[in-house]
Amino acid sequence: RRRQPRPPQSPLEKVAAQEGLSLPQLSGKWFLVGMASRCSYLAEHSHQLEATTVMVTVLDGQSLAISTFRKLDRMCWEIRQVYLPAQAPGRFLLKGSRKGSKGDVVVGEVDPSSFAILYYQKDRSVSVKLYGRTSQVSDAVVDKFEQRIRAVGLSEDVTYYFPTYGFCDSADEFHVLD
Repeated sequence: RRRQPRPPQSPLEKVAAQEGLSLPQLSGKWFLVGMASRCSYLAEHSHQLEATTVMVTVLDGQSLAISTFRKLDRMCWEIRQVYLPAQAPGRFLLKGSRKGSKGDVVVGEVDPSSFAILYYQKDRSVSVKLYGRTSQVSDAVVDKFEQRIRAVGLSEDVTYYFPTYGFCDSADEFHVLD
């Protein structure tokens, strides 16, 4: 009898979630400061990055409602997502619009007053995002972010920093994507 091979370990299984994470600490407004990803779209369009803000609301004590505000063709759009609780604290599932499409989210490190580092995985591809309570974070936080991205096999050449001006705070009802 042959044993079934173990499925390959997901890159995010090795990433520790923030210990003692209190979801209400994530509530409120965050600015997307930086992102590391091997996404080809991001690489090809990095010169068009738009200032992006995120509003986080705790839904039921376990899930997070995420509203992302960014410009697309000079119009402000709101993209709504829900992060559902996964097996462990600080880990979430992100259900996609396509059947069977889902992503994993890990809250890697948070200082509720200044920054949050989140890991995202879809299929086998990992990206890391740095959010700040303001559009700019300290050099120490940037260094921490860059250490975290190297730890998951990403590098500076796939790291992008977002503009610190031109933010949207809202979108009209015709520019909302669920």
